[in-house]
Amino acid sequence: MAFTVTPWEVSGAIDYDKLVEQFGVSRIGPGLLKRIEAHAAKKGLPLHHMLRRNIFFAHRDLKWILDEYEKGNRFFLYTGRGPSGSTHIGHLIPWLFTKWLQDVFDVELYFQLTDDEKFLFNPKLELEDTQRLAMENALDVIAVGFKQGKTHIFSNTGYAKTLYPQACRVAKKLTFSTAKAVFGFGNDSNVGQIFFTSMQAVPAFLPSVQAGRNIPCLIPHAIDQDPHFRVTRDIMPRMGYYKPASVQCRFLPGLTEDGKMSASKADTAIYTTDDARTVRKKVLKHAFSGGQPTVEEHRAKGGDPDIDVSYQWLTFLEENDAKLTQVYHDYKSGRLLSGELKLMLVEKLNGLLTGHQKRREQARKRLDDFWVKD
Repeated sequence: MAFTVTPWEVSGAIDYDKLVEQFGVSRIGPGLLKRIEAHAAKKGLPLHHMLRRNIFFAHRDLKWILDEYEKGNRFFLYTGRGPSGSTHIGHLIPWLFTKWLQDVFDVELYFQLTDDEKFLFNPKLELEDTQRLAMENALDVIAVGFKQGKTHIFSNTGYAKTLYPQACRVAKKLTFSTAKAVFGFGNDSNVGQIFFTSMQAVPAFLPSVQAGRNIPCLIPHAIDQDPHFRVTRDIMPRMGYYKPASVQCRFLPGLTEDGKMSASKADTAIYTTDDARTVRKKVLKHAFSGGQPTVEEHRAKGGDPDIDVSYQWLTFLEENDAKLTQVYHDYKSGRLLSGELKLMLVEKLNGLLTGHQKRREQARKRLDDFWVKD
């Protein structure tokens, strides 16, 4: 079955095995998991459930990052968000994992809000729109719980005086033929789109520029952003910097479909600002069910948790392995009905969002403690 994964479009039923081969990333194996688990144990933390469940499933140079860290050459984290709309649960997935990495390794985080990208690639958005959305999205970043003093959030236009000179150095080594081959640009692509990946590359080496020494970089991200960092990895050694390492995650699907949750499809997404009633209504009405047509058939035949969206979401959000396993078997056996499974997801989501929304409002007074600008 056909699927599409680019930095700007994700659709269809994703075959992650094919994607690993297509993008040239490596699976995260048991050896790497044991090493990460050992570092987590030193902080009294278990291995993150997104690693245990293969949600963060692939990497580039993760072994090298751990080698450098264990030699005392501490890395920094870099991730980001394209502010084209409100933040939804799908956006939180890599951020929650990034926070765990920051907690385990006690490292700096550079968070890039690409307001320029979303203006250049979305004909419906003006620059003022993406700049406003960047500030709103930053509240959600802070609400995740990243460490103040070690977390640096910036927008590309607001930090342009610092970013642009370095982007120029990247752009001088990035040919149009490479950009066209990687991103599919054509004669109708505006020149800002062609230049943009140079801006996205900068945070991967900016701390090295500022420190005057090479610092390893680890980028946690959804796998659709990998093309930008493949280009970055090709260019940075020619500039005298380490290639950035990366870890890639699977997509949280929309409530009604395969692929990736989209902020532009309100019925398929749960936003961080949705109230409890809205969450309940969306899940009960729209979440795709793997259950049988009638209660009698479901009790007799059981449901299919592997296609049920409520169960799939719980694999991303429920940290307790034993509880999740019980849900799987109860649903497959027919003991747990589709409506009951949906209500379990509603409870999980509203529990998560209650705390997040409180911290999000508090973040309005703390934005200057995290925000970096020229």
